Amino acid sequence: MNHLGIAIATETRKAAASLVFRMISLLLVIGTAALTISMVLALRSGNEQIIARLAPFGRHEGWPLLTNVVTQIAAAGGLIAFAVALSWIVGREFADGTIAALFAQPIGRGVIASAKLLVFVIWGSATGAILVLVVAVVGIGLGYGFPDGIALASLGRIFLLMVLSTLIAIPVGWVSTLGRGLLSGIASGVGIVVIAQFGVVSGAGGWMPFAAPAMWAISPETVTLVQLASAMIVPVIFWPATVLAWRRLQLDR
Repeated sequence: MNHLGIAIATETRKAAASLVFRMISLLLVIGTAALTISMVLALRSGNEQIIARLAPFGRHEGWPLLTNVVTQIAAAGGLIAFAVALSWIVGREFADGTIAALFAQPIGRGVIASAKLLVFVIWGSATGAILVLVVAVVGIGLGYGFPDGIALASLGRIFLLMVLSTLIAIPVGWVSTLGRGLLSGIASGVGIVVIAQFGVVSGAGGWMPFAAPAMWAISPETVTLVQLASAMIVPVIFWPATVLAWRRLQLDR
């Protein structure tokens, strides 16, 4: 097994044994499902506040209502959850004082950083797939029947939103490295969400990589494929930046 494979196997074991990763997965999947069910039931009861909050989707029914509620929750909640997870997988080495031991490893620190990012993206994508399956079960349980073609397309967008959310969260790993800890990474995750919200409010969201995936998932017709693809600029820049930051780490600062 090459060095990257060994590093991936090691980071996978760390993530699998981590209470943080398990709790984030649980809260993201079960929390989103529970909140969605409560909002759908509130809409069924005619709660005008919830209807106004979900405008223009609040008066929809069936799968369109369910998938739109999930998308809105996952757009912000997923990004924050992934930011916390990536901050942990990178920042814990500094917080726990294990970073010094990595200098003695035969595997380069840049390779370790890449392994951490790969494991994070794979975990986030798997969590997104589980969320979609849970949402499908919830929809059937609410009496909507099996999803039709339109509903399947909406579920597919939710999954792709989760995958893209892991990728646009990559700067958190870079900030956690530079800040040598958890809090700096978490703060940068909050900053990404704020920037995305500003992009949406300002009307530039389609051309803002941090906002385009959520806007596309909620209203596909408002975001072109070129604008959606612009989200890939983020990992293209910050993945190598994170690896380089790890390569240049020094113990004395």
